[in-house]
Amino acid sequence: MAVNCEKVVNDLFAAWSRLNLDEIMSHFDENGVWDNVPMNNPAKGKAAVREITQGFLKDTAAFEVKILKSAHEGNLVFNERVDTIRMKNGKSAAIPVAGVFELNDAGKITSWRDYFDIATFNKQIA
Repeated sequence: MAVNCEKVVNDLFAAWSRLNLDEIMSHFDENGVWDNVPMNNPAKGKAAVREITQGFLKDTAAFEVKILKSAHEGNLVFNERVDTIRMKNGKSAAIPVAGVFELNDAGKITSWRDYFDIATFNKQIA
């Protein structure tokens, strides 16, 4: 049976909305890479992805994703979305994002790249 890659990505964001670290990580391959392009160097390997994710979650009170458009070809998913992040300090940001996800045949994320304007984020949480 073929993996529904768009469902895997949607399930990933459902886990983010619950701020559930273990559930988020369950979607990654052991050698998965998360590249938050404008922010830092890519996190390579599940342990590095977990560390970056944990660091992000410690300051996050709520995370909401609105997927505006999604398309896939084979094991590649593209989406255009708005991520709304509310920080524990009460500040929040709504950031337009373009995401690219590559999955293996088992339905695990091998690569996740997000492209967004870091200045848009920084202005809102300053």
